[in-house]
Amino acid sequence: MTAKSKTQLTGIRLYAIVLLRIVIGWHFLFEGISKLFSPSWSSADFLFLSNWIFKDFFHWIAENPGILAFADFAVIWGLIIIGLALFVGFFDRIISIAGMALLGLFWLANPPLTGMDFGLPHEGNYLIVDKNLVELFGLLVISLFPTGRLMGIELFFRREKAPAIIPETVKVDTQPAPAETTVNNRLDRRTVIRGLSSIPVLGIFGYALMKQKQWESYEEKNLVDAVTGASAKTFNNASLKELKAQVPHAKIKDTEFSRIILGGNLLSGWAHSRDLIYVSQLVKAYHQKEKIFATLLLAEKCGINTLLTNPILCSLIDEYWKRGIGKIQFITDCAGLNYSDKGASPMPFNEYLDKIKRAIDTGAIACYIQGETADYYMGNGQPDVISKVLDYIRSNGLLTGIGAHKIETIKACVDSGFVPDFWMKTMHHYNYWSAGHPVEHDNKFDNNPAETIAYMKTLPQPLIAFKVMAAGAILPKDGFRYAFENGADFICAGMYDFQMVEDVNIACDILKSDIKRERQWYA
Repeated sequence: MTAKSKTQLTGIRLYAIVLLRIVIGWHFLFEGISKLFSPSWSSADFLFLSNWIFKDFFHWIAENPGILAFADFAVIWGLIIIGLALFVGFFDRIISIAGMALLGLFWLANPPLTGMDFGLPHEGNYLIVDKNLVELFGLLVISLFPTGRLMGIELFFRREKAPAIIPETVKVDTQPAPAETTVNNRLDRRTVIRGLSSIPVLGIFGYALMKQKQWESYEEKNLVDAVTGASAKTFNNASLKELKAQVPHAKIKDTEFSRIILGGNLLSGWAHSRDLIYVSQLVKAYHQKEKIFATLLLAEKCGINTLLTNPILCSLIDEYWKRGIGKIQFITDCAGLNYSDKGASPMPFNEYLDKIKRAIDTGAIACYIQGETADYYMGNGQPDVISKVLDYIRSNGLLTGIGAHKIETIKACVDSGFVPDFWMKTMHHYNYWSAGHPVEHDNKFDNNPAETIAYMKTLPQPLIAFKVMAAGAILPKDGFRYAFENGADFICAGMYDFQMVEDVNIACDILKSDIKRERQWYA
């Protein structure tokens, strides 16, 4: 075999590279068409997640609507044009270089480096190499060995000398070296077959895409997310493109809080499941660390600057800050009870203070005595415990709060002379079916809605309302309006990432509307 025949693009070598060209073209074309037919798709989510050396540039693109619209247009049609050209074999060398540039930008925006991949859905645990990089090197091979002039429609447009295709089975060393043949202007049968060789595969692609769109129509009817994400991953199902405005802020003393505070129960696995006993396990399975980080980041993009949570999340919040993902501040609840099958019982006081200290040392901006804890101690005539905890929090320079489920607890605290920086009180109506159940079973959280509204109106400290949706029994549009109209200065709401944009839009619409409110704003 001669030296020339060893490097000749023939036989199995030719077919292998043609197949590589087609499958990469398939992927590009599918990604582009899928995004084209997904009206809510935007590269904003992907760009906002950028956390590497060019993050300022990618964030700038995402934050400028005109630039972002151009970037979205370029990504969609770049994918479609590159994919189609690779598929049919048209100027595949130039197209491959263009594809490499696009994939290179995808990789630079969100490289799979340790500590930079939060919230991104992966098919595997990538380490430096991901599918963008794999496809980039695949395109490098195609650019070095273009096959469109041999098996693609480029063959119809090129009339220059091209190497003859020699079957792999021919023993070249027993024959004279193959002469170069000229691709003439006559379209013979063999030329047509080679030039249209990928068209049947393109037909298969079209059929598969049609079937997939039929399935997506079913998914959309059943509220299932069907957005693709291979080249532009998303970290939420409701795109930030749909966000109308960020949540407005207000101050408690000198500290600024968003009018909506993100509740941490769902993130830490606490769910009021009523009769659905598997819900807490489901919530814990969903909220893995990276999902929590993605949810917190999304909250910040929506203008929510505060998380209210149990000290159990302190280590995750600390990591979230240290990795530079975001800056969300947090209020910690100071729960001082232990729970068992026999009910609630107070934890040792030193253990209670250690728990609070952990949150303070992590960087909590405020501490409040958790509702059930305040209900327990005030209901059992132990206001001295509440007093000591408040003094401990103040001695560390943090804002203090008192929470309660029962309005009697708030009254008892006022009678005891406690003046916190803010109150936290359950606040919701009873216009949902399970509220009428004769036995209290995880179904009501505000023991007396009318009295709560009337009494909280008399207190001059800011009010953070919680359980405003009665743990999922009330729609946000009803629960949010009820709380704001009846005196809440802030609301604490637990939200999944796929609910957040919609819920923030609802809250912003309510706050901009003519709120029928008797209690003045205290923040």
